Amino acid sequence: MEAFNPIPPQWTKTAIHSLNFRCPQCNADVSKADHVWLNRRAPVMDESYQRKWQEFYQCQCNQTWWAWSSDRPPSDLINKEPFSPED
Repeated sequence: MEAFNPIPPQWTKTAIHSLNFRCPQCNADVSKADHVWLNRRAPVMDESYQRKWQEFYQCQCNQTWWAWSSDRPPSDLINKEPFSPED
C-alpha cells in the first residue's frame, strides 16, 4: 500500500476522527497500524498559516480513524538533549 497515493484507499471511507492520535477503539499507538494513508492533496491552513493534513490509519483491531498531522505528538525518537561535541 502506498501512503502517498493521491487516490484514497477504500478503507478510509469509514474512518472516524480521533482526538488523541491513538486508535479510538483499542487505544493502540499509530505504530501498530496495519495501513496508513496521508491526504496530501487537500491541505488545510491552521490559525498560524501552517499546513496540516489528514492522516488515516487502519488499526490491527480493524478500526479506521484519522487525525490532523498537526496533532501528532512529539516523537520518542528525537534526542531531547542538546548535542554536545564532547560526547
